[in-house]
Amino acid sequence: MIDFTFVSPTKLVFGKNAEDKLKETLLSFGYKRIFLVYGGGSIKRSGLYDKVVKQLNDGFEWIEKSGVRPNPTIDFVREALEVAKGFKPDVILAVGAGSVIDTCKSIAASYYYSGDPFDFNLKKAIPQKSLPVGVILTFASAGAEMSDSCVISDDKSGIKAGFNNDLNRPVFALESPELSYSVPAYQKAAGISDIMMHSLERYFGASSSLQLSDDFALDVIKNTMEAGKRCLENSTDYEAHAALMLDSSLSHNGLTGIGKKAPFAVHPLEHALSGYRPDITHGAGVALIYPAWANHVFSLDIAKFARLTERVFGKRGADARETAIIGIRLMREFFASIGMPTSFEEVGLTKEDVPNLVSLATGNGTRVIGLTPQPLEQKDVEAIFVSLLAKEAC
Repeated sequence: MIDFTFVSPTKLVFGKNAEDKLKETLLSFGYKRIFLVYGGGSIKRSGLYDKVVKQLNDGFEWIEKSGVRPNPTIDFVREALEVAKGFKPDVILAVGAGSVIDTCKSIAASYYYSGDPFDFNLKKAIPQKSLPVGVILTFASAGAEMSDSCVISDDKSGIKAGFNNDLNRPVFALESPELSYSVPAYQKAAGISDIMMHSLERYFGASSSLQLSDDFALDVIKNTMEAGKRCLENSTDYEAHAALMLDSSLSHNGLTGIGKKAPFAVHPLEHALSGYRPDITHGAGVALIYPAWANHVFSLDIAKFARLTERVFGKRGADARETAIIGIRLMREFFASIGMPTSFEEVGLTKEDVPNLVSLATGNGTRVIGLTPQPLEQKDVEAIFVSLLAKEAC
């Protein structure tokens, strides 16, 4: 176990009608000027917008900006940043899920910065100060409500990139599982996949003996799969939606990787896909790539892959290698069973797209991805992407 400092300052208000506690939560922090940011019309159709506005109209000064899209863009951040600087809010309120929250994090981190907001994502600068961000979470997916990450896309360059900083962590998150009842099944499935991948990525980081975070990670993965299946079968199963929402938060707040280094591999590979093609849902992309990545690297850490198979699926083969292979197959089958893609063909990508994807993922061959079980060089990235061209990939 390595030395570490663990930070998770987000105040989590969880349960039925948690959104009704917005006013008291804002007052508890002393916030009076609120910049409300959200996506499209879903929060208006659900009635959530009216609940939020009613509370904001009771003693707060506030403005709003809507229109955040999935795979949020730096252009929107730049526009919203100008609005924020004109209004001078005490807090930015994100009402939505990962895309809205990451947008608000980018606005907040850039508020006191004189350069371009995308500088942080390009690793040209590190934020030194940030506006606070509060969250009303609408469904379980990216875990952005408690994470230190912020992922934004630039459509002009095709670059989708994230940066990590503790200033990105929201100061509060109001989580009502019932808000996620009306989320379409495909979005829920993509959210399930993303939640799982946050802990899968951390699990495969180099471990010492008795690495507690590995056990945390495997339990979150298994719980997410079980809760996710129930959510898809019954859109009003409160306990399942509650479990999934909590899995989302705990899978990406650092807990499942505490005490180890766990640089992500699957996520940056996926960022090339949805940066290149913004219509590809991020959660679907990581579900697509994981089995291909696992097949490429598993022989370098057979024991860890085998342990996952035994703990998550309760299966075992004739030896550790066979057990590892069984787990990769079962994970792919799980993703397929909830409607996630299993080949490039299903998301409209062809062999002609591979060179561009490899270039985006590796920065034109200038960087490697991940560390364990191996760092991925340009040839590895190409091999993983090529393996996904087959109709029956992996």
